[in-house]
Amino acid sequence: MIEEVERWLTRRSWSAADRPLDRLAAARTRDPRRCSISVVLPALNEEATVGDIVTIIRRELMERVPLVDELVVIDSGSTDSTARVAAEAGARVVHRDAILPRIPALHGKGEVLWRSLLVTSGEIVCFVDADLKDFSPDFVSGTVGPLLTDPSVQFVKAMYDRPLGNTAGQGGRVTELVARPLLNLHWPQLAGFVQPLGGEYAVRRSLLEQLPFPVGYGVELGLLIDSLHMVGLDALAQVDVGVRKHRNQDSQALGRMAATIYRTAQLRLSRGHLVRPELTQFERGENGFVPCTHAVDTEERPPMREIEEYLARRAA
Repeated sequence: MIEEVERWLTRRSWSAADRPLDRLAAARTRDPRRCSISVVLPALNEEATVGDIVTIIRRELMERVPLVDELVVIDSGSTDSTARVAAEAGARVVHRDAILPRIPALHGKGEVLWRSLLVTSGEIVCFVDADLKDFSPDFVSGTVGPLLTDPSVQFVKAMYDRPLGNTAGQGGRVTELVARPLLNLHWPQLAGFVQPLGGEYAVRRSLLEQLPFPVGYGVELGLLIDSLHMVGLDALAQVDVGVRKHRNQDSQALGRMAATIYRTAQLRLSRGHLVRPELTQFERGENGFVPCTHAVDTEERPPMREIEEYLARRAA
């Protein structure tokens, strides 16, 4: 690990317990507009978990302690009761396709996060995945904390243990097999991030609106790399929030995710053309293995400050 990263780890890695809620609430009162917070949950068929997450955020961080200003669930085409459950729990629910309708929506997590900037107003935007189990409000308060107390911090990632089933420390397979090697080899300044692909992070809007958004699962890697180039390592930080439990995906889905992560990195290394943006996987059928080919996400949305509707909304 390079010396710069070793220094960064001592200066920019904290625990959620380092900033109690009363301290964060007090920090907000000193500059309410600059410290306004929007929490965004991208959701696709998450009826089993989204309600509990919304309920906990509302109870602990909106009612008990006035920390979060708005809580928005962006439904990206759920076919279950995700939207109803989230609304009944107290979130504002917006369908992905209702945001910026002049640009047809693409499938992918990054697409939803990009569009969320148009329907939120907080100067700090906190993203939280909607499939988390045993949710802790530390995922929100921990990541927004440094942004409320240190104006030099621009981007904060959550770090945590990731069990795989009942086995501790075996989650995050795409991180360990793909993302971490790529970052260590090509962006060694980012080697200190424990969970570079984690879906829980908080960012100042002023930074987010300058960044392109990969439309798929490469969004977390892309935002992290581009933020490094935009604001420098010392403006980035991470906070330990404990343990993250969620629905684990099968190896086929992880393979598609890994291809997207690699593509995101490759584009940032060369800004060149992919020879074949497809991934072929195999499933056993009645007569042997059957090839299944999937497109690898190659689309990215431009920085939001280039979108006319966004500029008009911010000027209003």
